[in-house]
Amino acid sequence: MKKFLYLTVGGKMPANEAEGKKVMAAWMAWFGTLGKNLVDAGAPLGDRKTLGATFASKATGYCIVQAADLRSAIAMAKGCPSIAAGDSIEILELTPQKM
Repeated sequence: MKKFLYLTVGGKMPANEAEGKKVMAAWMAWFGTLGKNLVDAGAPLGDRKTLGATFASKATGYCIVQAADLRSAIAMAKGCPSIAAGDSIEILELTPQKM
């Protein structure tokens, strides 16, 4: 199995505790559909500083899954609550490096 990084782009903090619970319930339900393919549930991303070139990621969160291939990783991402909220998911294959 290959590993894939899902980068969430967009989103906002819930307006209140009730909305926060609703959002968290949606994420937990989606994580449940991933089952053993969920490698790391990830977290929201906070403060950042870009060094070097001027490119800066607009990612707001991440998680890591395992899938047979990119097509399978895309299919699993389609249920992500971020997509339903109008945000984006960037899917990147993690390529192991021999040291």
